[in-house]
Amino acid sequence: MFKLTPAAAEQVLKAAKQGNAQGMSLRLAALQKPDGAIEYRMGFEDSIQEDDIRFQSEGVDLVMSPENVPLLDQATMDFAEVQPGEHHFIFLNPKDPHYEPPADS
Repeated sequence: MFKLTPAAAEQVLKAAKQGNAQGMSLRLAALQKPDGAIEYRMGFEDSIQEDDIRFQSEGVDLVMSPENVPLLDQATMDFAEVQPGEHHFIFLNPKDPHYEPPADS
């Protein structure tokens, strides 16, 4: 199943507090592009649909529609420094043809 790293969870909870979205779930979505790459979307939401998949990772309530499960299963969301001083959410997903596993430090 999809999971968050502790760094991503910390940042999501911080963003929820700053955006007055505490208590809301983080909705995840994915779209596969023609070249096979996966585009990710997320946002806080308090309206949950009857068929939504709900779960927790690292203390964060997550939700996704069933059609997103095949693309997001086995993926991990991290919050990492992509360039010196520049942090972003990144998705590590072995189902994405452009995925490159992180190099061991």
